[in-house]
Amino acid sequence: MAAKRALQLVAEAHSIDRHELHITASMGISIYPEDGCDAETLLKNADTAMYHAKGDGKQGFTFFQPTMNALAVERQSIEEDLRNAQIRKEFILYYQPKVDLKAGALCGAEALIRWTHPERGQVSPLKFIPVAEDSGLILPIGTWVLHEACRQVRSWIDAGAPFFSIAVNISARQFHDKGFLNNIVAILSETELPAQYLELEITESVLMKYSESTASILHTLREKGVRISIDDFGTGYSSLSYLRKFPLDSLKIDQSFVHRIGETDNQKAIVNAIISMGHCLNLRVIAEGVETEKDMDFLKESGCDEAQGFYFSRPLPPEQLVPLLSANAAATLCN
Repeated sequence: MAAKRALQLVAEAHSIDRHELHITASMGISIYPEDGCDAETLLKNADTAMYHAKGDGKQGFTFFQPTMNALAVERQSIEEDLRNAQIRKEFILYYQPKVDLKAGALCGAEALIRWTHPERGQVSPLKFIPVAEDSGLILPIGTWVLHEACRQVRSWIDAGAPFFSIAVNISARQFHDKGFLNNIVAILSETELPAQYLELEITESVLMKYSESTASILHTLREKGVRISIDDFGTGYSSLSYLRKFPLDSLKIDQSFVHRIGETDNQKAIVNAIISMGHCLNLRVIAEGVETEKDMDFLKESGCDEAQGFYFSRPLPPEQLVPLLSANAAATLCN
């Protein structure tokens, strides 16, 4: 097929100034007259199909379908509503407890954004976060999440509640924004939160892009006391050299490996390997998506340091997390 051949040609190495460059492409296809009777309509529909191809993964193609227009309209509607959501204070942070498996006590929490729209109701992050990423709105939203999480932890500390750390997910677009580092410093200063209470969760793909500038940013953050964790470990790049290259504190086993781990030998082997590798590199290992007692027992026996998931607690609004912030209350999470 012509589309496949075109993508193959684009994917071939291109030599420019003695450098080999590799390019990926996504292709949207519309057909005359089924998908349009004029060039403008055909181009518009092909463009719509291309975005669907990109969403399915790079280096692919997709034929236009009429249902895509409805999805495009819905996406545009979500984007417009997102632009006003922060002003209308429709966002809130929920907090999912993280448990120290050895001590059986709360050791922190992960901040997770929730959006309640006046008409749509609860909008899933899986639905609005990709739109925020594509539109660039992830930058102001991400800044709000960081500031609100730090402010909340500071308020808990001021109220005398024992708290350890707050983990915040950082998107690729946030991390590589030129103002990212200064933004972190400013938020910590404004909220008066000591840097050691903040843990940034970053995916493998974020680390691998612009690795030199990434290393510089991470070293600066570590020098200030901010902790760095690798999120969704095991689902990204196969090269593990970055574990030595970058200053890291912990890695988080992706929930796809943890789900029903006690029933699958292959998953057991993968999780054990990740835990052993992490400890050899002096990293703490965190498991997410723990849903059953069997999951927890296996992770404890394997030496995993921390865990989170529905077995311990669902994400909670701030006021519901407060009772769990004492060591005695947290200890009940593992019982």
